[in-house]
Amino acid sequence: MSGTPAPTIHLAALTRGGAAAVPATVTLIAANALAFGFLLAHGAGLWHAPTEVQLAWGANFGPATQDGGWWRLASAMFMHFGVLHLALNLWALWDVGRLVERLIGPWRLAAVFLGSGLAGNLLSLVVQGNEAVSAGASGAIFGLYGTLLAVLARERRRFDAHEFRWLFGAAALFAAVALGLGFFVRGIDNAAHGGGLAAGALLGLLLRRPLGAHPVPRRERALAATALAVAVVAMLQALPAPRYRYGDELAARRAIRDFATDEQALGVRWRSILLEADGQSFESLAGRIDEDIASEYEDSFDQLSSLRLDPATPSAATVERLRRYAQQRSEASHALAEALRRGDEAAARDALDALRGAGRAASAASAPTPRAP
Repeated sequence: MSGTPAPTIHLAALTRGGAAAVPATVTLIAANALAFGFLLAHGAGLWHAPTEVQLAWGANFGPATQDGGWWRLASAMFMHFGVLHLALNLWALWDVGRLVERLIGPWRLAAVFLGSGLAGNLLSLVVQGNEAVSAGASGAIFGLYGTLLAVLARERRRFDAHEFRWLFGAAALFAAVALGLGFFVRGIDNAAHGGGLAAGALLGLLLRRPLGAHPVPRRERALAATALAVAVVAMLQALPAPRYRYGDELAARRAIRDFATDEQALGVRWRSILLEADGQSFESLAGRIDEDIASEYEDSFDQLSSLRLDPATPSAATVERLRRYAQQRSEASHALAEALRRGDEAAARDALDALRGAGRAASAASAPTPRAP
């Protein structure tokens, strides 16, 4: 009847019911697990690995995300660096997701998870976009903690007082300790955590559903939406310029791989020319060197020169060394062919010395392609 107080909500009861009661939480856990399996199948390590695989498939990194890869703000939520990283995040997601989903519903939970992850990854890009490759669901999970704290605070009269104090205190302590650790433990993306927590609190105020008879005040929703929009605009304005374009780095790596393949083929051609030299005229040898060797190096030089790389691009120095090497080999090959046509032994020896010198200089350029940070 009118005036009868709404029944008290017992928070412990909301965590019961198993997986069937929290489909959104289970779906998000499954998505993260499947994404990790996909990464394993494409070369990631089970326990830990360099960031190259995660970066290739969707991790957050300034030069990649700001080079047209804005989808990485979302995909990075489902990328993890090893099974321990994954297990800790999925445990936390199950622990907080069950309660939040029962409080606000599955679709709202999914919206908070995705929205908080996006905001956290955007702040991570502002703080360390050029310095580190970041990934993981922790920013989105902190968003769920932010929503939990916001809902508990706004609806505190609806909960059992003892359970409210215990759970609110525990959630606040967890968030504070985890953020504190981020200042001392290398590798923790504190920006994503803090951004996710704040965004989750605002999204909680914006999306929460009333647990009693009174609707959520429109003013509260409007203020939360305004604050969130202002924060997003401010972060976009504060984004640092990327040090280089990740697309340029990928193009440089492809060019280096193509050059290495072509160089092996040229080595085979050189051996063929030497093995078949007996019985051939100098003019014939010169023609083969020009056509099969020098012209190929000219093509390689042109291809490498067509790349316009910022000096900060990790593979730019390697490309430049290979470009100089291709130029030297092309010029020396032409010089050798001309010396053979003239029958000039001294010039031929000089050309051979230039070819050998270019080969020795190329040893540094054949080092492994630099990895992005």
